Amino acid sequence: MTAAGEAVLQVLSGASPHVNSFDRCLNISSSGVSFKFNVKYAKNKGTGYAELHNGLKSRWRVCVFHGVDCDSHGKTGCNRLKSGCCKCRRIESIDGLTVDNGRQPSFPNKSESNEPNVQDFKLDRQLKNGKAGISSNDKLNASGSITNTVHKVWAKSVEDEAWDLLRESIVYYCGNPVGTIAANDPNDSTILNYDQVFIRDFIPSGIAFLLKGEYDIVRNFILHTLQLQSWEKTMDCHSPGQGLMPASFKVRTVPLDGDDSATEEVLDPDFGEAAIGRVAPVDSGLWWIILLRAYGKCSGDLSVQERVDVQTGIKMILKLCLADGFDMFPTLLVTDGSCMIDRRMGIHGHPLEIQALFYSALLSAREMLTPEDGSADLIRALNNRLVALSFHIREYYWIDMKKLNEIYRYKTEEYSYDAVNKFNIYPDQIPPWLVEFMPHIGGYLIGNLQPAHMDFRFFSLGNLWSVVSSLATVDQSHAILDLIEAKWAELVADMPLKICYPALEGQEWRIITGSDPKNTPWSYHNGGSWPTLLWQLTVACIKMNRVEIAEKAVKLAERHISGDKWPEYYDTKRGRFIGKQSRLYQTWSIAGYLVAKLLLDNPAAAKVLVTEEDSELVNAFSCMISASPRRRKRGRKKQTFIV
Repeated sequence: MTAAGEAVLQVLSGASPHVNSFDRCLNISSSGVSFKFNVKYAKNKGTGYAELHNGLKSRWRVCVFHGVDCDSHGKTGCNRLKSGCCKCRRIESIDGLTVDNGRQPSFPNKSESNEPNVQDFKLDRQLKNGKAGISSNDKLNASGSITNTVHKVWAKSVEDEAWDLLRESIVYYCGNPVGTIAANDPNDSTILNYDQVFIRDFIPSGIAFLLKGEYDIVRNFILHTLQLQSWEKTMDCHSPGQGLMPASFKVRTVPLDGDDSATEEVLDPDFGEAAIGRVAPVDSGLWWIILLRAYGKCSGDLSVQERVDVQTGIKMILKLCLADGFDMFPTLLVTDGSCMIDRRMGIHGHPLEIQALFYSALLSAREMLTPEDGSADLIRALNNRLVALSFHIREYYWIDMKKLNEIYRYKTEEYSYDAVNKFNIYPDQIPPWLVEFMPHIGGYLIGNLQPAHMDFRFFSLGNLWSVVSSLATVDQSHAILDLIEAKWAELVADMPLKICYPALEGQEWRIITGSDPKNTPWSYHNGGSWPTLLWQLTVACIKMNRVEIAEKAVKLAERHISGDKWPEYYDTKRGRFIGKQSRLYQTWSIAGYLVAKLLLDNPAAAKVLVTEEDSELVNAFSCMISASPRRRKRGRKKQTFIV
């Protein structure tokens, strides 16, 4: 055996085994309990698991869950607590572990660091110069092997801890898992709404469970949130359109009518009427459709998306999004704070994040809708919007050095059907930071476009999901990843990934955010670094066959995200400080890391999230490009119009 091999064996000899397995995404039907409304749930037998935690410091932890018999009632009406109730007797204590508000019993704090002591692996302990005549090359090879082994062992321990934390965040409704809470910090007394299940926050959790082969929790989440969709919701005597999905929901325990000794669990949703700023969640329904498609592709269980109530739910969301209005553009018009950036950040109008999710949801819905006479008009409108939306974003949102030079020389006040500067963008709008930021190779989709206004900020989620959904062309997708590589110090730095770049500062920050103390420069939504974006970055990189970018980002996050107790976000330009108001043990930070790791381990599984552009859309888009004034040659015959 070589000296390097002996050294590695000595290093591994002290490492404990891991019992966690990483299942691949299997194309099989879920073997879980049949889930239907208005029928008795099958009794959920108590299950348990015991796992050896964090290889370098072995310890056993045993969690026991008990199910209960219950009925689910799908009533609709004004009394939402009664509508979502599931009448059952609650087990207040399980072997001394208290269950409260649908949350799994809490367990000992996992805040202690599991990072291995690198000093224990010093080369002089592994290689003895006086033994076996080891050469200097053998020493170097052994040193490299030891370094790689230490990183693999450490990464494995971080991954094991993440799975433990994710499972602890699971919310149960009548004995069945229905989601994960937003954050699960046992030392935080100011809970606010972080103990609720958020639609957008659960997406990475749901994807992680799907990739792990645990389909029931995702199925239950999809069907229960669908039940909430049809409820009546009002704020100040006004009701939003049918089809709106809630931003979040909470499992509450209330006394059972007529029996003070018994309780029942109810689902209490929030459609924005209790949220900070009272903004309706536009992205919730779009994410729901995307997750529904991923569930079908990953589990092989297409019976869920073929159900009549699910098909109706998809159509209600589409009709709400495709409804006629005053807007002339194919993009969705929304208010500030209606997506991941849920506070005032100047994204009102047509933010890229919403458009990318909208496009992805349209493609996913078209794939899942069952052909029938009643849906023909809806599918026709859907196809028309797909073509118009893809052209609009690719043509007018795209910016690179070439396009920046074109904008710099724009003529303004063009009154013509053939105007090049259709939105009357003034060249003076080009911000000084963009001149230095834009690389010669690479580009991105701007954050927003409205008449006489271009928001030149780089928004990570919108750009990454444009790559995943094929809203961006192949060349544009590569250019977006080129830009991330070229501007690594600005967009990634010490912790991936900036939610947007650059931050609003000074007078601009005061005017646009209203002097928001949480969105100060380089914090939270205003240029903060969000680890949950790792999973979107990974999917985009896998689709474009540039996995090395995601691997680099994941290794960077692994250095200290566990020791920092899985924060919601990081502050400062380089993401070096834990966010000043960041929640610890943030579930989607944990789940985002896990999804990235699972996909890097099995890149083929990313197909459940990726949407490919079909040939009809490509042909239609090519026709629109050829008809665009920017593509036409100058000096053609002047067109006349009859008035």
